[in-house]
Amino acid sequence: MIRIVIAEDQQMMLGALGSLLNLEDDMEVVGMANNGEDVIHLVKQLEPDICILDIEMPGKTGLQASEELAGLTCKVIILTTFARSGYFQRAIKAGVSGYLLKDSPSEELANAIRHVMTGRKIYAPELMDDLYSEENPLTAREKAVLELIADGKNTKEIAAKLSITTGTVRNYISQILDKLEVTNRIEAITQSKKKGWFK
Repeated sequence: MIRIVIAEDQQMMLGALGSLLNLEDDMEVVGMANNGEDVIHLVKQLEPDICILDIEMPGKTGLQASEELAGLTCKVIILTTFARSGYFQRAIKAGVSGYLLKDSPSEELANAIRHVMTGRKIYAPELMDDLYSEENPLTAREKAVLELIADGKNTKEIAAKLSITTGTVRNYISQILDKLEVTNRIEAITQSKKKGWFK
């Protein structure tokens, strides 16, 4: 029997997933959570074979949870509506065994779980091209500056927060715009979000 834990913040979706998988002869849903924090505790406590994670959840995202669960015997499958290359690449780095989209047919999920149990990796076909797509070109410091911009901070506030001069902040901003090939801060934020590069 394949023992499964599911994390999904939408109650109806969580219940439906649990019911669907429990209908399979060789599967049993042993735990359900609606946030990233709780699912980590559940996996450590119940030691399931498979953990199915949504990405956008309160507390910790599915990606953060999968990074924390890396190294445990439980295999992780991401089940999400987001076909974003940044999310996918981050999930791959965390060592997830599967990355599926919620609009896939339900029998695909059960089959994916069986394949993952045999040691295979299962990724949504529409994401495979993204394995070879661009990585985030920004340095750690440039990412920090862009995240502060996205939080609504101005040049002076960013400089104070990062203990650098306003001139240095302006240099970082122009490097960010050049690297992302955009003309202003709003476009830089939009592009980073679209590619799934924001945490």
